[in-house]
Amino acid sequence: MLKNIINKYSNNSAYINGWKEMKRASVIIFLAEIDSEINVLFQMRSKKMRSQPGDISFPGGKIEEGEDPKEAAIRETCEEIGLNKCDFEIISPLNILTTHYNLLIHPYLGYIKDITKIKISRDEVDHIFFVPLEYFIDNEPLIINSEMVVKRNEDFPYERINGGKNYKFKNGLYKSLFYKYNDYNIWGITAIMLNDFINDLKDKKVVF
Repeated sequence: MLKNIINKYSNNSAYINGWKEMKRASVIIFLAEIDSEINVLFQMRSKKMRSQPGDISFPGGKIEEGEDPKEAAIRETCEEIGLNKCDFEIISPLNILTTHYNLLIHPYLGYIKDITKIKISRDEVDHIFFVPLEYFIDNEPLIINSEMVVKRNEDFPYERINGGKNYKFKNGLYKSLFYKYNDYNIWGITAIMLNDFINDLKDKKVVF
């Protein structure tokens, strides 16, 4: 019996606890060289979208059944900003983001070979814009910390835990990040993933 377990786990690939009950998405943080300067691509979601209309995001979306995260990122990019697979490259996966509302996001770092090939889908994207990468290197985001408290249902079995209703539960902390660039407010999970990438660049001591 133990041998069977050892065999099953000999080449085990670990992932995130609870992922099968979570919604999953993937996005690409795209770099593009414009006038010898490295820029980051952002898109403003169409104001006709049911979810987060008018928000600023990276190209990407839901991971469909049978897709891996990278395949989903590529498909969503082609659908949203009209590029073909040959028009861009994915450089590397970035740190996976888990959210408090049951969403798991796989970010990737990529670059666009020719920005003139971009043809946005008006059903999903209002417009795109570029921000110099150095702007994010030089400017820290505004960070607002909020307390997260779990509201337990009336049928929560307090009798099964030491202390019952007097148990000292721990509350969480949620960070909201905001970058301001011209008239654009880049915030939420887009800012969180961007900030993580920028901090990683700094840790790697990337020279421009």
